[in-house]
Amino acid sequence: MTAGKSARLTRIGTDGRYLVVPMDHGITMGAVKGLKDIESTIDAVTRGGADSVLTQRGIAPRVHENKNDAGYIVHLNGSTTIGPDENDKRLTGTVEDAIRAGADAVSLHLNVGSEYEPGQITQLSEMTSEAAEYGIPVLAMTYARGHDIRDDDPEAFSEDLGHAVRLGEELGADVIKTAYSGTPETFEHVVESTRLPVVIAGGSRGTDAETLDMVRGAMDAGAAGVSMGRSIFQHDDPEAITSAVAAVVHDDATASVALERAGLKTEA
Repeated sequence: MTAGKSARLTRIGTDGRYLVVPMDHGITMGAVKGLKDIESTIDAVTRGGADSVLTQRGIAPRVHENKNDAGYIVHLNGSTTIGPDENDKRLTGTVEDAIRAGADAVSLHLNVGSEYEPGQITQLSEMTSEAAEYGIPVLAMTYARGHDIRDDDPEAFSEDLGHAVRLGEELGADVIKTAYSGTPETFEHVVESTRLPVVIAGGSRGTDAETLDMVRGAMDAGAAGVSMGRSIFQHDDPEAITSAVAAVVHDDATASVALERAGLKTEA
């Protein structure tokens, strides 16, 4: 690993653990709650302890003055919920575009098991090659999604997720994001499928307790952190929920202790 890539990885995480708040959902879902005044949300989550935030490159001018010295990741593909197929992620920029936007790292979404997998494999492999020229880390969001994905069975799902994270490593990524399989026991297989740090996605919003229980389970299984969007930026108190997640990821707090520290209600 080059000195530049190593230095940039420290900007998007802390001591090998990561609390990333992705807010690229504007391209996917529109200006939903938490993203209209994205400046305030970025300020809140980074004050709460987010290591880095993630957006599409066009939002960069709204990021830098509000991120409180946190790291910045630019996401480089996307789709919309009102388009023909949300799984059909198309390129939205290049590594050079991300560098011009002030990024410390880049990311790409890949739906392993979908009909779009071949093209997205090409996207990721070309991106990691380009990123390597500049010493830019790549966060590969390798999800297991498609007709044959067994997401109704945690053990079977963990096998599909394990394949997805290994694919990210095989293609040259530096950090891998994927879904949580549902239990710490099954997620151990996912983590063991790669030597790279694995972070979990947040998915749809649940209660605060459910969110923190999921994070705690993933960390117990050996995960390196989270890349959590809606559960954080759509929360009524983004700073508090970020603080709670940070307590689990960085301080190894239990879910209940993290809730208490952040001043959140256990039944929330």
